[in-house]
Amino acid sequence: MKTDLSTFTGEGSPGISAKVKYLLWLLFSNVFFLTNIPYPNNFKVGILKIFGASIGKHVVIKPWVKIKFPWKLVLGDYVWLGEEAWIDNISEIKIGNHVCISQGALLLTGNHDYKKSSFDLISKGIVVEDGVWVGAKATVSGGVVLGSHSVLTVGSFTSKDLAPYTINQGNPAQVVKHREIS
Repeated sequence: MKTDLSTFTGEGSPGISAKVKYLLWLLFSNVFFLTNIPYPNNFKVGILKIFGASIGKHVVIKPWVKIKFPWKLVLGDYVWLGEEAWIDNISEIKIGNHVCISQGALLLTGNHDYKKSSFDLISKGIVVEDGVWVGAKATVSGGVVLGSHSVLTVGSFTSKDLAPYTINQGNPAQVVKHREIS
């Protein structure tokens, strides 16, 4: 048996209103998010809310943040999204309070079933609990819970849940020590 991408069906065809909504989002995203122009955070938060995101107070969104579907995004209070962070949320992503998603980090809910010739789409949400820090260029795959105040260090990858108050490093990420906050 071989991979046969001609048999891939994806998630099905969205209706016309979903397509229009997504096209509008792409327009707004390209003009106000994928740019070096430092639009005020409140302005960007307002746009995300118009497109269905649930967002807490004092959220910081740096330039070049890419969000696939704002209507599948929940951000708590005091969340920081660093430059070039990519929220690839085919499924819902919930981010708690006081969370830092550093520059170039990737939260990736979609994947493919490599065991099937049709390469079926697999999509699982991500939960980022309070106080988590996802380091620069780190990657989190779908179906993962990043426990309260855990850290995923620079350039690390996880496809497994991270225990609360742990510092995790590598590919795959492993606990390297306990996080102590003074």
